[in-house]
This record gives sequence, C-alpha cells and structure tokens, in this order.
Amino acid sequence: MRLAAAAAATAIRAPSLFPPYTTTRSSTLAYLPVSSASPPTTTRLPPTYIFSLSITPISGRKKLLLRAQNLNCESEEQLIVDQMDLKKEFPELNKNLYPSIEPYSTGFLKVSDLHTIYWEQSGNPNGHPVVFLHGGPGGGTSPNNRRFFDPGFYRIILLDQRGAGKSKPHACLEENTTWDLVGDIERLREHLEIPEWQVFGGSWGSTLALAYSISHPDKVTGIILRGIFLLRKKEIDWFYEGGAAAIFPDAWEPFRDLIPENERKCFLEAYHKRLNSDDLETQYAAARAWTKWEMMTAHLLPNEENIKRGDDDDFSLAFARIENHYFINKGFFSSDSFLLDNVEKIKHIKTTIVQGRYDVCCPMMSAWDLHKAWPEAEFVVVPDAGHSANEPGIAAELVAANEKLKNILKGVC
Repeated sequence: MRLAAAAAATAIRAPSLFPPYTTTRSSTLAYLPVSSASPPTTTRLPPTYIFSLSITPISGRKKLLLRAQNLNCESEEQLIVDQMDLKKEFPELNKNLYPSIEPYSTGFLKVSDLHTIYWEQSGNPNGHPVVFLHGGPGGGTSPNNRRFFDPGFYRIILLDQRGAGKSKPHACLEENTTWDLVGDIERLREHLEIPEWQVFGGSWGSTLALAYSISHPDKVTGIILRGIFLLRKKEIDWFYEGGAAAIFPDAWEPFRDLIPENERKCFLEAYHKRLNSDDLETQYAAARAWTKWEMMTAHLLPNEENIKRGDDDDFSLAFARIENHYFINKGFFSSDSFLLDNVEKIKHIKTTIVQGRYDVCCPMMSAWDLHKAWPEAEFVVVPDAGHSANEPGIAAELVAANEKLKNILKGVC
C-alpha cells in the first residue's frame, strides 16, 4: 500500500509551525528525535500507520528519512531533506527555568476611582514585551513567574489583578469583573507605551488571556496557555460540588464539613455567604478552607509549601473571595460557552496550549474542547503532571513554548 501524498505532506509540514509537538485529530504519529537531547513525542495520524523520522546517510550526505510502515503489510516511502537545513529550522530548545531576576521598574496604575493595580517589568527593557496573567482569580503574582522567559530577549511584565497581591483595595469585589480586568490590561499596555505584546496565562490566567485576546486580537503577537479553564458550569461543578472529591476525599472533607448539611446543596452559594459575612473571622475561616482545598489538589504529588499558603489569612481572603465572586457570577460571560464561541477571532495568532494529564483543578476535558475548537494551536499534554505551573514537566513545556515563539520572532524558524 502506498502512502497518500497528502498525508506525507501533512507529516512534514506539521512540525514546521511548532516543532516537535503537533497534534492532529484521529491519528497516531511518532517522531524519533533529530538528536538524542530531543525527547520522542507522540501525536495523531491515521491508525494504520506509524511514522518515524531518523537521520540516515545516503550517497555520502546525511539526509532525513521519513519511513512510513503499514501495520498490515510492509511498505515505506522516503522523503529527503537536507539535515543542515533541518537543524536551522528546528533549533534545540531550552526547557530549563531561567535564573531568578529582579524587576528594573515597578509601579501602581490607577484604573478606576476605587482600584489601583501593581505592575512590574523585568528582563530586557528593549526586548519583546510579554504580559503574565496570574491565576485565581485573586492569586497575585510571585517572583518565580519571571523565570519562564528568557530575560535577554523578553521584556517581562507582571501585574496583580484587582484586589489581588499588591493591588489595592485588598480582596475588594466592587468593580471587579472579567471585563474590568481586560480593560486594566489594555490600560497598562498603553501606559507602558507597548504597541503589541505576547500573552501568557495559566488556570484562571488562561481564561483571562483568552478574554483579552478575543477583545484585542490586534495587540497580541502570540499566546501561551496552561491548565485550561473556560469557566463553564460543568467545570465549576466538578471542582466545587463534589466531582474532584472522588480523587481527593481526604482534602474534600474539611472543605465540605465547614458547611452545615442543610446548606450542602450548593457549596458555591454556602461559601459565598460566609466569604461575604459581616464577621471577619467567619470570612477567614471560609477563606482558609476554600484555599486549602485548591492548594491540596493543585499538584500531582502533594506540595507542602503550596498547601501552607492556605494558612495565610491575607492571601487566602483575596484568593477565596475573588474566586468565589467570579465563579458565582459565571465569569461575567454572556454565555456558558463564550470563549469557545469566539475562538475564531484569534485562530490566526500563534498559540501553544500546555495541559497536565492529571490536572484535577482544571481537568483536561476543557483543554481538549479548546483543542478541538482550535486545532491550529499547538496542543501539548504533559503525561506526568497535575495543575501547577511549577510542576517540572509543565514548567519545561512552558519555557519551551516561549522559546519557540522567541525563535519565530527572531526569524530562526
């Protein structure tokens, strides 16, 4: 059986956009690495074929051999590509976090009569701008967030969203909606006199990155998303109404037991009542329980340092109150599928989606739905990771995604 020319063309063309991780539907494709430093990766093509790439000397020159083997009978086709050109097109990618750095400038931007947001810049003042959108909502930024980016190439901008981190007033829910935050990001871009920038966001940050990019696609040069959260009812129900409890019953019970049995029909509403109580201690107790539930489920393996964040009343109050506020208001979106319905507006933007296979906070069903709606985006599944961006496999793929966009901007590939 001969391999269809169109299938062969697809197999070669796919890596040229985002080497070496490209997924197409209903298929299985395995690429052997060009060098031993590059890990083999699996993607999908017609199930009757297994493809492999290997460097083979032919007539005294090293060439790239594409071997197509039918599982039912033996056959193969060869495509010859100059190895030197291949190495230029697919440079080896760094996957290690960059060293810790300090900001070269910081400030506060007044975005409304009530709210002032904190921002900072690090890396190269003349580099390509990238804005980091933190999770939660209400989580705030941390110094480690700077390390996903090459500080010699990127001008790295971090901001604390309304009510979070160093932004003021702390844990404030007034004038705090998704669209307020989208407006704040755009105001900061204008304030820093940045014509356009790359957008990076994980968890709730992926929600906000999508909402911002859909609103201002002409200002976005590339998008990197992690731990996809589309803020649909089924995602909220999974995590806060008992679904994830099947995997983490020991972490779930303290979250559940704070609420009397007669109020357990809707935990979102029960916690909303307590997080907005007139009694501060009631707020703190609910905030600690809410935050610990998320921190105990955010890693594939328990992370004690992360779990201890639930004991910090200052952090927990902003994190829990703002999250609950956004979730009970359905993200302030006009429909449950708003983000998926508007993906067409950003399909032209080079994008990478990184998802932990065993993410309990933002289960892979959401990343999969986004991938199906947006097959043009690179889709990377980390097989041994949960939710957190700080898990080794996820951190490595986030750094690599930035490196790919960097190489594209530099004209390397």
